[in-house]
Amino acid sequence: MILASICCVRESPIGRSEKIRVRVRVCFMDSVDNGERRFGTPDWIGLVWFDLGIGSEGVVWVWAKTSQLVSYLDNRRKVHKEAISFCQDILLQKHVDWEPVLRSNLSQPIRDVDLVITVGGDGTLLQASHFMDDLIPVLGVNSDPTQAEEVEEFSGEFDATRSTGYLCAATVGNFEQMLDNILEGQTGPCKLSRMSICVNSKLLSTYALNDVLIAHPCPATVSRFSFRITKDGQPCSPLVNCRSSGLRVSTAAGSTAAMLSAGGFAMPILSKDLQYMVREPISPGATNAALMHGVVKSDKSMDNVWFCKKGLVYIDGCHIVYSIKHGDTIELSSGAPVLKVFLPNHLSS
Repeated sequence: MILASICCVRESPIGRSEKIRVRVRVCFMDSVDNGERRFGTPDWIGLVWFDLGIGSEGVVWVWAKTSQLVSYLDNRRKVHKEAISFCQDILLQKHVDWEPVLRSNLSQPIRDVDLVITVGGDGTLLQASHFMDDLIPVLGVNSDPTQAEEVEEFSGEFDATRSTGYLCAATVGNFEQMLDNILEGQTGPCKLSRMSICVNSKLLSTYALNDVLIAHPCPATVSRFSFRITKDGQPCSPLVNCRSSGLRVSTAAGSTAAMLSAGGFAMPILSKDLQYMVREPISPGATNAALMHGVVKSDKSMDNVWFCKKGLVYIDGCHIVYSIKHGDTIELSSGAPVLKVFLPNHLSS
């Protein structure tokens, strides 16, 4: 079952007055995420019945209770698959050369292309961004947008929210027009700030487009760390010692995700600043309380020291994780190469 795809486009060195031929690499994500099957495929349903070890009456009961949910999930699968086929058909019509690559096979930097197209949601675009520098722009296609009436209809049964696609400028409805505008040079990408992460002064190879979470591997265990804001190696704020559930730091693009849900604020999408929040601080005291949530300006960095035996640094979710230990230093800044993204009109205007 296809869930997401990424296309890489390379324009041939010919005049714009001639027909444009481009090379595209299409990457598909399979139906397994973290070892678990996702969405309601028939084999998944059969597996559930088998694992439950229930008889035929039980199967009928499960089916009666879950038929609406299964139908919804199966529709999501079909809509997404149709979106991928639709985008492929459009690319075939546009004098482009394209090559399909599984999303799960993305392991090397994306090079020698002029455009990356992701078909899925923000998660697909995020994963592609980890293999991109500041030279190649990306266009996100939201393959399965949320339908407000559907969410309302099933609100009493389950969460019918589909893909948010906050950074996706296209859907199947306007993909062809967006692609034409890009190939003809009528629209340009915006430059989104990314975050660089240094552990013990060593720069990690992955830049964060959304956010970074530093926390103990066990969510029930207290995270102990200190932080301060610095500029050119000199302190700009007091040293803050924390006992909490961890530290989250977001870019402007990521400020509308987990940061906003935790009580942060949405930042202008093109801001180069970072926003940080200490998660569930334990008795911070009057002096430090105001420092539990704040902004790191683009010319400054946030220096952290980890004081637990074990810790993890999560980059843009749970898929990219680095281990840290007691005494390790973690420096966060917006000094990473930008990512060029074709944004929806309401964000880019």
